[in-house]
Amino acid sequence: MKKILVVDDSPAWRVFHKTNLEEVFIELNDENYNIDIASSGKEGYDFVIQNNNSPYDLIISDLQMEEDFSPKYAGEWFIEQISTFNNYFKTKIIICSGCYNIKHIAQSLNTDYIPKRIAVSDINQYKDLIINLLS
Repeated sequence: MKKILVVDDSPAWRVFHKTNLEEVFIELNDENYNIDIASSGKEGYDFVIQNNNSPYDLIISDLQMEEDFSPKYAGEWFIEQISTFNNYFKTKIIICSGCYNIKHIAQSLNTDYIPKRIAVSDINQYKDLIINLLS
């Protein structure tokens, strides 16, 4: 079973990710998946802890969420925390954000990324990234 966690404070973006992930699995003719949804970096962290023995295969996270982690973005803090769990060493991570420096942050965290404007304007690029990371 493929396990996916989506972390975004925007209800619209949570729906966007869930809907498109479900479409990816339909296209792959795969019904063996589970999608968990978190509305903050803290909640995402709680999901990671709860699933430490059976880690997620893919995590999609926004950067700009709650402000508790300033000067870092909440998503940046969240991704740094994931790297402290040995069981998450193989987990693929995508940052999906409107943040202007998304590329730099993703590179510094050794993750993949897709700007939200690209995810919306080129859904095939978004889905292809997910398919490639799940393969």
